Order: sequence, then C-alpha cells, then structure tokens
Amino acid sequence: MSTPSFNSSRTAVALGAELRSGRLDPCDLVEETLAAIAAYPDKALFIEVAAARARKEAAASRSRLRAGLPLSALDGVSMAWKDLFDVEGRVTTAGSVVLQSEPPAKRDAALLRAAVRAGLITIGLVNMSEFAYSSLGLNPHYGTPRNPRDPEIGRSPGGSSSGSAVAVAAGLAPLAIGTDSGGSIRIPASFNGVVGYKSSTGHYPMDGVFPLSRTLDSLGPLANTVEDCVLVDAALRGVPTPEARPAELHSLRIVVPETVVLDGCEAAVVANFETAITELARAGACVERRAMPQLAKAMELVAERGHLLGAEALQLHRKRLTGPDADRMDRRVVERMRLSEHMTAVDLDAVIQTRKRLITESNALIGEAIVAFPTTSRVAMPVAPLEADDGLFARENMQTVRNAMLGNFLDWCGVAIPNGVNENGMPTSLLLSAVHGRDMAVLSAALTVEAIIRAK
Repeated sequence: MSTPSFNSSRTAVALGAELRSGRLDPCDLVEETLAAIAAYPDKALFIEVAAARARKEAAASRSRLRAGLPLSALDGVSMAWKDLFDVEGRVTTAGSVVLQSEPPAKRDAALLRAAVRAGLITIGLVNMSEFAYSSLGLNPHYGTPRNPRDPEIGRSPGGSSSGSAVAVAAGLAPLAIGTDSGGSIRIPASFNGVVGYKSSTGHYPMDGVFPLSRTLDSLGPLANTVEDCVLVDAALRGVPTPEARPAELHSLRIVVPETVVLDGCEAAVVANFETAITELARAGACVERRAMPQLAKAMELVAERGHLLGAEALQLHRKRLTGPDADRMDRRVVERMRLSEHMTAVDLDAVIQTRKRLITESNALIGEAIVAFPTTSRVAMPVAPLEADDGLFARENMQTVRNAMLGNFLDWCGVAIPNGVNENGMPTSLLLSAVHGRDMAVLSAALTVEAIIRAK
C-alpha cells in the first residue's frame, strides 16, 4: 500500500468545476471511483459500496449538467458516509453486528436527502468505531481501516469516523461525512492528514443519524481542503454562495490556551504547532497566549463526576449492556460505557450545571476570537499493541481524545487542518475553534490561514 499524496486536481472544488465544464462526465467519474474502491487492498474501509445507487445518481447528474442545470457547485461529486446515517432500504449498523437484525431504514437521513438535493453522489457507507465510542478507530467486527499514511506499519485511523477520514486520505472519495461527539471528526482528520470540520450542535439536522450523545452529537465533512468543507457545507444547507470567505490576517485574533492542551504532547506536535503559530503572527495575525482555566476545570469535573457523553451513551445502550448483546459488542466499547454506571443523579446534575457555567465563562473569555491548539497530542500509533493490551488502549484513547473533547464539552465548532509531519512522516494537525454558532467565522479563519499552516 503506497502512501497517498495530496492532489489538488482531485479536490471536490476542482472536480465540481471539471464536471460543470463538461470536461469530466459524472458517470465516468463514478466508474473510476468504484474501480478504485474495488482495487483498494484494505477491505475493512467500506462496510457497503452503493454501486447501483451511485450509478443511478450519476446518470441523473449527467442529464442535469448537459442541460446546464447543476443543483450545486458539487453536482456529480462523490461522497462517502459514516455508517451511522440511514440509507433507505438498508439496515444502519453503526459499525456493530448487534443491529444487523433491525428493520431497514424507511428513508434516507435528513442530511443525506440534502446531499441528494445538491447533486452529490452517494458512493457508500464507511467503517467506524462501534457505536461511535472510541477515538482510535478499532473495529473487531468489520476490521480496522488501515491508516494510509504509513505503508509499512498498521497504524490507528483515528475514530470514531475512521473510514470517513481514510476514504479521503486514500483518494477514494473527495468528501466524506462523519459525526463528532468527543472529537470523532477532528481526531481521524488529524491522524490521516486531512481537513475535518466539526459543526456547531444543531447546525445540521440529526434526523436519521444513529446517536451517541444527544447533547453533544454534531456532524461535518472531511475533505482535502478547507475550501472543500466550505463548499459542501453550503451545498448541504442549500446556500447558493458560501458564506465563509477568506479574511484579512490582521483582523484575525487567535487565542492560544496555556492550560491543558499542550500537556503531554509529542515533540513533533509541539514543534509543528509552534512553527505554524509563529508564521501566523509574522504574517499579521494577532496571537495572544493566555490561561484558560475552564479547560482544566472541565477535565477535573469529568474526572470527579463522570462524562455527560458517557452517561448519555449508557442510557442509550443500557438494555444491550445488560443482555446477551453485550457479548457481541467490542469489549472495549462495553467497558467504556460501563464506566458511567457509577454516576449518580447528583453527579449528572453537577456535570450539566457546571458545564453551563463553564460555557458561559469560556464564551466571555473568547468572544469573537479563534482558539488554536494541537488537534491531537500525538500522531497515529501502531494498532497491534492497542489490540493486544486493553489498558494501553484505554490510556491512548484518553490522551488522544483530550484536546478535541474539550471543544465538545464547551460547545465549540472547529476545523482541524494538517500542519506538518513527524520524523516518520505521520501527520500532525492544528485545530481552530470558535464558540457555538460561529461556524462561518471559524471556516473563514481556516480559509485565511490554511496555506500558512500547511506550509510547514
């Protein structure tokens, strides 16, 4: 398996332009994509390839494009979907085997219907951590997708949207959709060297998406560039012209927390982050380093009282965990869900009320600024030791999820952008975040700084 390289001609933006110009035919593009997927050696990546549907949607796209009536700038572009989204006539397995006997979905998920209205092609359903409950992407049922950035060592693809990131990094789909409740878009984006946009909660409809945490669940795309994410966001929301635009660097205020987020980071992660921040300041951005005690308080609260995500996941899967299905689930997922059994009603109320206060405090501190820190404190680690040692898995999972999880807890939106590699060629990533609802601001900031961040 060769290491993929970034190809600007295969971005969603470039493909959309080629399709609209007539230089590229959507049916030919779909056949090329299906052939590439069939030839790809990692059979754990796609849980299901939607070949018949893709061909049908491509034919409809061809007719529209020939008539000069594209539904969006991405009409005819393929997109992969995390196996949490309902597809009409198909059982949504959520990366698990215990749901295989459930009835098929009666209709597409709301966001998938929006993609159809924009002319995007559904290429298939990709693998994930079971029930979206792991940041490392291991799956004992369908196999663990291989991180394509290392041709020699099988490394973690990140989770839980493992297949979504790998499909883009491997060049099999220019776009993929993931979900994010504790970092599940941004972590695999970091590990695979792609861009991941976690929207604010409520930015996209959750109808037809198998939940993990009804409070924290959010959706978003993974792609090769920030521009791709901006364009697909507009297409999914039916906005003719993207609202996110590059801004002047001198108008950009970036806050770098001095609390928690750099603790325990690998040397290459810190070095690449500091280089990017230095270059942003040199280019004119206003960079401010300051303490952000809310981050430490959030970590202390979770350690003392438990996690809201865990409590809501436990409630959702309670019957499975106390019945025979537990023996058919990933033991690591079962163990993590059961960690929340010790939480009391008092604990849960304390978490909810303290979270509200910390959100208010952090929002006041950040205001209209953009927060920047490493997406993950480490690069993708080898899979074999994680599979062999559940204790190591638990420790690596917790360290990996820490930075991104803070954004979910404080109700932020964010964009993860590749910002270099370590000595082994494994990607590192820089995360830009903003307070809830400032999606266009964080996307605009990401557009403005992407070239500087990626120049490392």
